[in-house]
Amino acid sequence: MLATKAGLPTGQGPNDKGSSRFHLQRELEGSLRRLNTDYVDLYQIHTFDPATPLEETLRALDDFVSSGKVRYIGASNYAAWELMKALGISERRGFERFVCTQASYSLADRTPEAELIPMCLDQGVGLIPYFPLAGGILTGKYASAPVGAAPEGSRADTDPSFRRFLGGRADELGRQVAALAETLGVQPAVLAIAWLLARPAVATVIAGATRPEQLRANLAAGALQLSEETLERLDRISDDFRHGNPFAVYRLP
Repeated sequence: MLATKAGLPTGQGPNDKGSSRFHLQRELEGSLRRLNTDYVDLYQIHTFDPATPLEETLRALDDFVSSGKVRYIGASNYAAWELMKALGISERRGFERFVCTQASYSLADRTPEAELIPMCLDQGVGLIPYFPLAGGILTGKYASAPVGAAPEGSRADTDPSFRRFLGGRADELGRQVAALAETLGVQPAVLAIAWLLARPAVATVIAGATRPEQLRANLAAGALQLSEETLERLDRISDDFRHGNPFAVYRLP
């Protein structure tokens, strides 16, 4: 499946960001050219654009589908009310509707469960989590390191700003997930992604891989069936992460 996104800034000009027809069409044509194809399966809006009327955005997306250049459309980083508003406009105007939405979601960020996931279940929208491993916290790489330390090559090592997520509850969650994964004979990353795949509304998971072993772990997560006991334990140890701020969110300034 081919998927691409548009909406975040690509330059300094007034048409270099957002969800206007001009910007979305230009970015779509650029993606088609770079991918050497005449269509994409999924075209997603990277984030809600408060400066562009939703009807303009949705009409443009509807036209892209009608033209055959896009098969399905999706959102990303929309609040539940923003996504519901978009679905309402699409229904009223007869436009193609968003079939999916992306959001930060993991054992270390369960904030979508408050509003976004109930809305997705009610409206038949698939959820595609990004940051499923919380930037590596759920891989176990920080579990054996001193508190606040950054293993060589980790996200916290290459991006010092990531260190704000280390310490306290997040580190403890990483250690508990790693310990449970060891008892099950799987890698922590496999366990964390398998938990996500078992969650309501989750359609698929965005899981990156820079090494073959990471790709194998991702594939193993898709095949792992967790018991109810394991799911309940993961729910318990991550319960605190249903509250507070999202692990990550991308919004236009």
